[in-house]
Amino acid sequence: MVDGSAVQTLSEDEAWSLLGTRSLGRIATSVGDQPEIFPINFHVADGKIYFRTAAGAKLSEIAVNNRLAFEADQTDDDGGWSVIAKGHAKILVTTHDIEEADKLPLRSWVPTLKYDYVEITVDDISARRFTFGPEPDRYGNQ
Repeated sequence: MVDGSAVQTLSEDEAWSLLGTRSLGRIATSVGDQPEIFPINFHVADGKIYFRTAAGAKLSEIAVNNRLAFEADQTDDDGGWSVIAKGHAKILVTTHDIEEADKLPLRSWVPTLKYDYVEITVDDISARRFTFGPEPDRYGNQ
């Protein structure tokens, strides 16, 4: 029997709070029954997730299917947490939206130019905290 305390479901507020402590996550897209996962550096502001990118697969896939999943997590020797968000991505194109996004503390980690901003409006967010430990004996032997 699995100990229920090893996995704790967190509130939406806790999920957003945890996201605010991280800057590296992943988005999952799907176009033509081909799922893709991309690492991104991100920033959370006003209940939305923002990231910058260059022209390429991420932007192309979002233009075809703007529904995506996002995940960020953290672990250490004792446990960790994971936040998963699902929502709609919007490539920012208006001067006003881009100027506002430019004010966010969102900078590229690699020495490449990334001119495009994407805003994720979250429809659903969930989070779990995990406590690591040995797997229990599945047969109940002691």
